[in-house]
Order: sequence, then C-alpha cells, then structure tokens
Amino acid sequence: MNFQINIIIFFLFFTVSGIAQGKFHIMNDKESLTIPFTLVNNLIVFNMEVNGNEMAFLFDTGIDKTILFNLKVDQTNRMNDVEEIELNGLGEGEALKAMISKNNLFSLKELVNPNQMVYIIYDNMFDLSGKMGIDIHGIIGGDLYRDFVVKVNYSSKKITFYNPETYSYKKCNNCETFPLDFYSNKPFIDVIVQNHFGEEFEVKLLIDSGGGDALWLFENTHPKIKVSDKYFNDYLGKGLNGDIYGKRSKIDKLKIGSFVFEKASVSYPDSLTIANAFKNKERNGTLGANILRRFHVIYDYPGRKITFRKNSYFKKPFYYNKSGLELIYGGDMMVKERKSRYAAGTSEDGESITQVISSYVLAYKPSYQISHLRDDSPAKNAGLMVGDIILEINGSLAYNKEMQEVINILSQKENKKIKLLVSRDGQHFKYEFLLKSMFE
Repeated sequence: MNFQINIIIFFLFFTVSGIAQGKFHIMNDKESLTIPFTLVNNLIVFNMEVNGNEMAFLFDTGIDKTILFNLKVDQTNRMNDVEEIELNGLGEGEALKAMISKNNLFSLKELVNPNQMVYIIYDNMFDLSGKMGIDIHGIIGGDLYRDFVVKVNYSSKKITFYNPETYSYKKCNNCETFPLDFYSNKPFIDVIVQNHFGEEFEVKLLIDSGGGDALWLFENTHPKIKVSDKYFNDYLGKGLNGDIYGKRSKIDKLKIGSFVFEKASVSYPDSLTIANAFKNKERNGTLGANILRRFHVIYDYPGRKITFRKNSYFKKPFYYNKSGLELIYGGDMMVKERKSRYAAGTSEDGESITQVISSYVLAYKPSYQISHLRDDSPAKNAGLMVGDIILEINGSLAYNKEMQEVINILSQKENKKIKLLVSRDGQHFKYEFLLKSMFE
C-alpha cells in the first residue's frame, strides 16, 4: 500500500536576480548519464557533492533555484562567496533571512557544474529531514533540469540525463507528449479536471515533483473550481514562510490527454498562505508527485515539452491518512534490545546441544513524534496530543518500522482499529481508535 505524505511544497520568488552562473554538463563528452535515486514518500532523493562535501538533495521541478538548509558548521564553512538576502515563499509568516553563495562546485557523479549558485537557509524551523525520516540537506530543480532531457523511471528508481543536442526520441505507442509553458523558469502544463457537478474545464498547473500531493487547485482562480461538500480541513504541509492549511477532498476526474484518473485526491490551500503562488496570474494549481510517480516521465526543458507513459503505479488507489495525525522524525531515542546468540555444547549424558544465550544492549533507534492533529479526528478525539512519541502501533515496535510503514497503517480501510502506545513527559499511555473515512 502506498500513502502520500505532504512533505513540503516550494514556490520560491527570490529578491535576488540576474546573477550569472555556470551550467551542468556531463564530463568526458558522454551523451547520457544514469543515476539511481531513493524514492521517499513519492519524492526523489539522491546524493550530490557540494565543494567535495556529500549532501542529500530532493529533486524538485517546483523550484528554479537551488537551496541548502540543515547544514553543519563545517559544511557551511565550505560555501563560497556568501552574502545575506531575504526569501519569500508559501506559508504563514515573514520572509526568511538567508544567504546566497556563488561559485560552488556541484557534482553528481560525472554531472558537474563548477560555478553553481545556491541559497542557504539557517532557520531551524525549516527542516525536511523531520518529515522524510532521512537527512535532507537541499533541494535542486530548474538549475539541473534546464540543461538536459531528463528521463525519470519511478519503477526502477533511476534518472537519466541526456545531452539535448544528441538526444532522439524513440518510437513509443503508449507515450503522449504535451507542451510546457514556463514562468520564472518553472514548468506548467494544461490539463482537464471535472468537478463534482460534472463540469469539465481546463486548468494550468505547476509541475511539482517535490510536492507530495496529487493535485492542488486554487479557489477563485477559475469559476468552476468548486470544493465538494465532502471535504475536511487539514494541515497540507510546510512552505518557506510557515505552515500551509486548506481543504482535502477528491476530484471526479483528472485528464492528462488520454490518461484519466478518477476520484484523485485534491487539496485546496487557503489563499492567504499561498499569496506568492498568484504571481503567475494564469496558474490554477499544482500537479504533484502522487500523479507523476504513476508515469515514466521525460522532461525536455530545452524542447519545452514533457512525455508521459503509464507505469505499474498508474492504477493504484489514492490513499490518505484516516487517523488525523501527522508525524515527524523526533530524533533518536535509546532503547534496550535483546540480542541472542547460539552456542554449541554437550549435555550431561554426552549428547550435543545448542544453547540460546540472550543479552541486552542499548541502541539508538528513530522515534516518531506527532506534529499535528486534525480537529475532530479519530486520533485527537481519542486523547492523543501534539508532541506524543509513538512507541508501539498495533503491538509492534514503531522504531523498527520506516515512517512510511507507520503512515501506511494509518491509511487502511475505515473502521480499522488502531492501538498506540505513546510516551508523553516520561510516562506511557495507551490509546485506541477506529480509522474514519472522510469521503466514502
């Protein structure tokens, strides 16, 4: 089962512009380069070297610049030509104080840019690692996409960069290609949606591989964008300037050419928290990773087009969290683990026996903390609180599971019983609740 977490959604509008920087290129005159990636909650993560220092990046078409955060002192000291700026983005709150750094060497194996510009955020409140359960140091998007034809294979978890001057499209009967529009160097596509009244209409969406949801639609940008009566208010994610809230529902249909999704998940973010998104007056929303991962995708920025082909995820249902709680990585906690080893021996009558010798050791394990609770949700009504650390879920130790596994359990069918053991202020508490469907 797959469940989509809304990790973070960026739409950055920088106060600094017009600064020249180098381009990425493939060394040794190679025409292509294939890189494996990690898929975390539908989002693409891979390691790059920055001035010789390895860092983990989120691959995000929703931004045109490169951002670093969550840096250690020694990593920050390796950045070149630094000066202070301000950044504005989605979410509640003021602009962030940040730094701009120029003339940095970025390398992804043989993919290299010796003169990369990057924005550095120091605000400790902004940290992707907590939501994704792994260390994330930065986000890269248009800076990398713009110089190549980029093929993303979500099934094999590989991404291939092609020299656009030598790349040729292969015949593909099941592929469909669509034109891309660009605004602030970010890609937009026109698609068809059908609302709950059966009305079909065209919308212009930002293609955002770093946005966790399937679809965002902005109310008041089109007269036919209307929220169904079946919705619930929820926390949607974190932007540069703070938390983003809105309504969650399902759209009757989403059509990308002949590709049709029925009852796809849709979110309607509050307009006040996404004011910067409306700088593109034609934009109606966002096409996110929970749609993109259902295709093999070819991004052709130089040719201003995108190609889709269905993959094995295409028909997977759109799951959502029916518990009403949001989790973040709460840091490592020390636990006592039982370790067993086997020892051969001889019994009193001379027979060979095998003994099991057990001991206990202390080990550091990941903890999962409740960061948000939806009002009138099963988890909140049961008595759970923000800040609780989940120790066990349905009798199994939570720290032995990936965060995605925990969320998958919370996304099962309606009326599934969930039993949690949590730690709060040094005490342990048990809670039970039934998952509640918000739509069906």
